[in-house]
Amino acid sequence: MKRIPGRPALRLAAAGAAVLLALAGCGSDPAPSAGSTGPAASASVSGTVTVFAAASLKEAFTELGRRFEAAHPGSHVVLNFAGSDALAASIVAGAPADVFAAASPATMKTVSDEGGTAGDPVTFARNQLEIAVAPDNPQQITTLQDLAQPGLKVVLCAQQVPCGAAAQKALAAGNVQLTPVSWEQDVKAALTKVELREADASLVYQTDVKAAAGKADGVPFPEAARAINDYPIAVLAHAPNTAGAHAFVALAESPEGRRVLTDAGFLSP
Repeated sequence: MKRIPGRPALRLAAAGAAVLLALAGCGSDPAPSAGSTGPAASASVSGTVTVFAAASLKEAFTELGRRFEAAHPGSHVVLNFAGSDALAASIVAGAPADVFAAASPATMKTVSDEGGTAGDPVTFARNQLEIAVAPDNPQQITTLQDLAQPGLKVVLCAQQVPCGAAAQKALAAGNVQLTPVSWEQDVKAALTKVELREADASLVYQTDVKAAAGKADGVPFPEAARAINDYPIAVLAHAPNTAGAHAFVALAESPEGRRVLTDAGFLSP
């Protein structure tokens, strides 16, 4: 990724297995965190672990899935990525899943309020917006205010989606009013419009710009600091694989997991 100035079984070599086996419970059990109450992560883990995760977590959680399977032979991580609101609605409607990782506390609350989480969700990462533009920034966009230029085609996430809610906060902070050419249901769809040159710009997470290296550039802007999203994760109350769910949450919260998230561009919780 170039930044503009001014602004499913998965396998992995055994490199990280020793660290993760410690998470799986070699030795004494650690005290469970708020997001991993119930059976400790040291319980024997096998079978399928189904994780519903915000679209912006795709790259990081795909890597965590590989590491999890390497640490727990016989396990299989199934990852379902989509907009957080759509995932929450599916969980409330009874979709079978073990773990939910959302891009905002408000979306997680939709599930928690219905008794859908086992214990309190825990913030495991944070994310910040950037302006995504075509490589080399042909429209010379350098500020949030530039998005209001006449004729500029801007795409935003739908307002009920966490990235859309964050975009609205940032635009309000910059006193910018604009009408997007389309509202997208998740951040990856919004970024794709820029990658395909169907839009001149979009407000997406910095992690997604980083993952799109060579296909889009990112323009940082100061108002983004007013719209940082916390990412909560929780074991679901009716998880089919409770032990696997707790172990996956423990991985996401561990130093190893946080290194993966940081490498993907996420901020520390």
